[in-house]
Amino acid sequence: MRIRSSHRSIRPAAVTTVTVAGILALGLAGCAAAPAPAVVTATVVVTQTPTPSPTPTPTPTPTPTLAADVPLVPNPPKGSDPTTTPNAAAIPVAPLPAGPASDLGATAGAAGSAAADGAGALMSYTVVEGDDFFAIAQRFDVPVQQLLRMNPSVSGLGEDIYINDVINLDWTTTR
Repeated sequence: MRIRSSHRSIRPAAVTTVTVAGILALGLAGCAAAPAPAVVTATVVVTQTPTPSPTPTPTPTPTPTLAADVPLVPNPPKGSDPTTTPNAAAIPVAPLPAGPASDLGATAGAAGSAAADGAGALMSYTVVEGDDFFAIAQRFDVPVQQLLRMNPSVSGLGEDIYINDVINLDWTTTR
């Protein structure tokens, strides 16, 4: 038989004696025959469970950022004139040497035919499928910048050449 106590102020390690006969007499008052009074003594020891103390929530610590790691450079005082150092004078660039083109032979990217004058000086080159301006400049041993100056009609820095275009190889004229 289990006995429950509705008494709320139970102290730790308190000992309570309950008489079962009194409880049975109240509960069975409406029955026909009253049971023989029996006295049962029960000893109940109640031990209160301690309430755990709450664990404090840790506060997040800020992580160092790059801005915190970089030393600060103070601003110049107001009204002061910051000192500036000009760049050194530019050294004049010598123009690329101009000279006659020389055919080093057909290569991938420059497989077209070249035309020469009666003295054997190269005059022009006709673009064929698969040619590119840089390979043409290499084939005739002419810097790309010089070949562009000799051919101002070629647009897109030599990127825009087409089949049957004629490229000037005569360094004394422009086309």
